[in-house]
Formats: sequence, structure tokens, C-alpha cells
Amino acid sequence: MYSGAAAGPPRRDFISVTLGPEEAVGVGGYNNSKAWRRRSCWRKWKQLSRLQRSVILFLFAFLAVCGVISYTSVGETWKSITDKSLDDQRTEQAIPRLKLANPVVLPAPQKADANHGDYPELSLQKPPKLPHARRGPSNLQIKAPQRDTRLKTRHDTMRAVEELVEVDKAEKTEKSIISWRGAVIEPDQSTEPPSNRIMEPEKPSSVEAEDQKEPVPINERQLAVIEAFRHAWKGYKDFAWGHDELKPLSKSYSEWFGLGLTLIDALDTMWILGLKEEFEEARKWVANDLVFDKNVDVNLFESTIRILGGLLSTYHLSGDSLFLEKAKDIGNRLMPAFKTPSKIPYSDVNIGRGTAHPPRWTSDSTVAEVTSIQLEFRELSRLTGDEKFQKAVDEVMKHVHTLSGKNDGLVPMFINTNSGQFTHLGVYTLGARADSYYEYLLKQWIQGGKKENELLEDYMRAIEGVKKHLLQRSEPKKLTFVGELAHGHFSAKMDHLVCFLPGTLALGAHNGLAADHMKLAETLIETCYQMYAQVETGLSPEIVHFNLHAQKGHKDVEIKPADRHNLLRPETVESLFYMYRFTGDKKYQDWGWEIFQNFNRYTRVPTGGYTSINNVQNPSNPEPRDKMESFFLGETLKYMFLLFSDDVDLINLDKYIFNTEAHPLPIWVPA
Repeated sequence: MYSGAAAGPPRRDFISVTLGPEEAVGVGGYNNSKAWRRRSCWRKWKQLSRLQRSVILFLFAFLAVCGVISYTSVGETWKSITDKSLDDQRTEQAIPRLKLANPVVLPAPQKADANHGDYPELSLQKPPKLPHARRGPSNLQIKAPQRDTRLKTRHDTMRAVEELVEVDKAEKTEKSIISWRGAVIEPDQSTEPPSNRIMEPEKPSSVEAEDQKEPVPINERQLAVIEAFRHAWKGYKDFAWGHDELKPLSKSYSEWFGLGLTLIDALDTMWILGLKEEFEEARKWVANDLVFDKNVDVNLFESTIRILGGLLSTYHLSGDSLFLEKAKDIGNRLMPAFKTPSKIPYSDVNIGRGTAHPPRWTSDSTVAEVTSIQLEFRELSRLTGDEKFQKAVDEVMKHVHTLSGKNDGLVPMFINTNSGQFTHLGVYTLGARADSYYEYLLKQWIQGGKKENELLEDYMRAIEGVKKHLLQRSEPKKLTFVGELAHGHFSAKMDHLVCFLPGTLALGAHNGLAADHMKLAETLIETCYQMYAQVETGLSPEIVHFNLHAQKGHKDVEIKPADRHNLLRPETVESLFYMYRFTGDKKYQDWGWEIFQNFNRYTRVPTGGYTSINNVQNPSNPEPRDKMESFFLGETLKYMFLLFSDDVDLINLDKYIFNTEAHPLPIWVPA
């Protein structure tokens, strides 16, 4: 053995020990188990200082609070979106069931500088397929008086539904919509949902099929009427701007009240015809130059039907509050006329001084004048909430209802403002001084929702009186006509004014009155047409006399020299419009077209305007009178345009009633 090793340094001894898995864990060995990880994390946490642990706990708490806030915000947003979606679904289901009280008829014309080109080009554009309720601006709010809460509720519903429609329209397009006849409807950008109370109207009903139709494009005959209006307007603008009536031959004007009668009478006609530029320039005159504070006497009846009626109608069609404010002004200034002992109004009012008086030659007013202002004053009360206007005119009707002196519903022509009694008894006519009394009996009944039975009773009795006392048949064509009765003696005299009657009868039949009223209307409109067709110029005289006995070489119609003038009157065209609207018979349009062409042939003045004529029997020289009445633009051309239209929603006769100057006013409770 080698014995030299004992002499080196001392040796260290090592012991090797091998541990199994269980033992390793027991002494803290790592095997990646969850238990080992938890103990390891806890050990590390305990090794941190107190400050470090506090910071970490604060961060965790902060993150937790932020998480709760974020969750709440996201939840509310999601809930809002979900609720809005559900509301939209309910709205889409509810809107078709709502029937608007008085939807606007036409879209608002734009300012004169709107670059949309000429009217005929715009009229040919295909209009968007919009529900009927969207055809007007949303800013038209027809305010009902507080005394009629049911009516106010209906108009509140209309207002809310219009907001719904505008919101829906804004979501579908970001651009302005070219609508009916070239006018533009600007979409409402508001997205605020309307009140839920509109979802339950008083009487839910389905929207009529006609409300879903697209507007009917204008046709060549309507375009011809537009051209005629522009020609007449050119003469008025060039030679009579701001004055009452144009004298087209002398290129000057005449004044009646000094209130721009022709301009005001034509406002709603321009709107209906879609003449935006002309309407805008007329509106500027109304805003800047129409002043009622003038020391001038005006006729109560003429001012009411032309000025008050024209302003109210234009307000309803355009939604422009300017016209309502002007209507309030003139309405208040006309009220002194009712300060009489009998409450039967005087015929004349000084609108500057606030005084009223009868004509200089009598203390009587004509029955037609005092009973044909009701539609306008009643509507003014409804819009303003001021009962005084309607109260004044309703008292007149109630008084006339109780008067003696009628003959089976037919009334005399005059009534005394002091005693309140009929005068000049025994003379009965449906012509001048009495005509519109009968017209307004029916129209007030319709305007008020067919509730005022006294008005209907007086109307029905009067029509029976006409049948009993005033109807005769002529020779040789056996035309049915309406004559006059004077102290028991029948006269075969018929004013052109009486040709309002066929249209009124047809309107009554359309609203549920006796069917024989429509039959009578059909026979009378034939007579009114023959008053044109049997005359050399194809234009009716002011008055005709009918032959009651057949005579060789004689027509049904005889014309006296004093009666052969034509004033461009509208009554026959008015009745043709009603007859076509209710029957659809194209012959009425054809008759109207004949009359329109004869107006162009014999009354048109080349330099602008149309003129009344003295002699309808002389085609070579009809003897022009150098005067264009305001009603030619306010009534005659308007009814022509409506007659030639096949669009029943162009002034829907279930929603609007025309006053006796052809200004449409809304029916309070539409059919």
C-alpha cells in the first residue's frame, strides 16, 4: 500500500442525498402545481414593503371603480338604443292609424333666389313617394281656441305626427327633397322623439287610400291656366302694383279701398299653381306695404271675403304667420260694423277711425252681405282663441233664423240694421244681394263638423222653396233654370251669379244630403253651360232671360242690351269644378276648356291682363271695359286650374271648404 498520502492537507467529506417528489415538496421544491404557485405568490407579496402593497391595492380599487362606471354607462346606452328601436317600431305601426285633422295641401315655395328653374320643367320631375301628410311644411300649426278642447287635442296630435314624419324623413335623406310642383321641403334635423301620447288618438282610423297616392302631375290644360295667370299678373305688376284693380287697356289702375285687393285675392292662387317667385314678391308687399291703419271706408262683406278670407287661406296653405297677423289686424278693424241696435252689421267700416255706418242712401244692409262673412270670422276665432269674432257672426245667423218674412225658406234681399227686420218683402231671388246666404248655410254646417242643425234646417227648407217657387223649364231645349219671384209674379230672369247653385247642391249631396240635390245640380249646370254656348262669343252675359214658350228661330236664352256684359265671373267654372270632382265626368272639363279658350280669345289684352267686356254678342267687337276684377285671379283662374286637375287631394273637399271668394279654409272636423 502507498504510505506517503498521510502527509497532505485535511480532506472534506461530502454526503449525497436523493429526495423523492413528496419530500421535495415538503422542503419547498418547485413542481408548477397551483398550490405551490399560491404559496410562492403569497411569499412574494409578504416580501413587499407596506408602501408597495398599499399602492398596488389602490390601483386595483381604482380599476374596479372605473369598471363599474363603464359598465353602467354602456348599459344605459344600450338600453336607450333598444328603447328607441322599440319606440320606432311602435311609431311605424301607429302612424298609419292616425288621421290628421287639417294636413297642409301644398309644400312651401322657396325664396325667389332659389335656383330651381322655370315652373314647367320642375313640374315634370317625378315627385318622391311621400305620404299625404308630408306634403306640407311642418311649421304649419293650426291653433285651436281653448274653449274647444277636443279640437285643440286634434291639432296637438297633428302637430306631433308632423314632427314624427319630419324625423323619419331626415333619417332617410341628407338632402332637400324636391316635392310637389317643384317646391322644396327642407328635412327637419331634430331627432328628439315625440310624446307617446299621440300613439292613442281619440278615434284611431286607417289612412285613406287616397292619402297614399302620389300627387298627379299637371297637364297641358293646367299649364295653359298657369300661362294665363302669369299674363294677367304681368299686367298687374307692370301697371297696377299694390293697387286694387288693373285697367289693362289704359295701362293704369283703379282703387276701391286702396288695399291691394287683386294682390291679396291672388295669393293662394299663386300658391296652388306653384308660382313661387310671384308668391314671394307678393309676400314682400304684404309684409312691407300692406297697412290697414288708413282713414278709408271699406265694405264689410267685400273686405271679409277678399282680404280676411285671402289672408286666412294663404296662412293655412303656407304656414306663414305673417298672413295670420295681418288677418287678425283687419278682423279687429272690421268689428265696429257689428255695433248696431239689432246686431245686424252695417255695410261700411272706416278701418282707420274704427267707425261704421250704413250706405248713405239707406239704413239697410243686404241679406247676402251680412250672412256671408261667417266662415271667415268663425275661422279667425278658432285660430286666435278670441270668441268675439265668431260670437258676432253667429248672432246674425241665429237672428235671421228666427225672422218672419221668409217664403218657404227663401229670404228677402234687404234687412234693416236698426230694427233687425227684413225689408222690401215679397221679392225672392238667388241672384245678387241674396245668393251667398244660401251658400253659407250649407258651408257653415260643413265647416263646423255638421253639428249646427239650425243651419242645415234653413238650407234644406230653402232648397225646397227654390223647387217650389223658382224652378221653370225653357223652350225649346227645356233647360231647367232658377227664376225670381216678385210679389207672387214669376220672372224668367236668371243672374250668372245663380250658377253657384249647381256646385253648392253637389257639395251638399257629397256630404250626405238628399240624392235628388245632385240630380238638380246636373240639370242646372247644363243650363249654366248653355248660357255660354248659346251666345255668339261663347261667354255668358251678366243676366239672361229664358223663353218659356217655343218660338221659331228663338233660342232658350234671350239677352237684353243692359245685361250683355261679362265681368270674368267664376260661378259657372266653380260649379263645373265641383261637378267634375264628385262625378268624374270629363264633359265638365271640356266645357270649362271651351270657356277658358273664349276668355283668351275675347278678353285677353296683349300687353298684359284680361278685361271685362260690354257685349258678349259681338265677336268682332266685344267692347272691352278696361277693367280686370280681382276675382278673375282669385276665383276664375283658380277654379279653372282645379277643374283641369285629376288630383282629388289638390284642395281635398273633405278637408277644405271654399268661401264665396274661392279661398279654401279648413273643415274643423274633416270627413
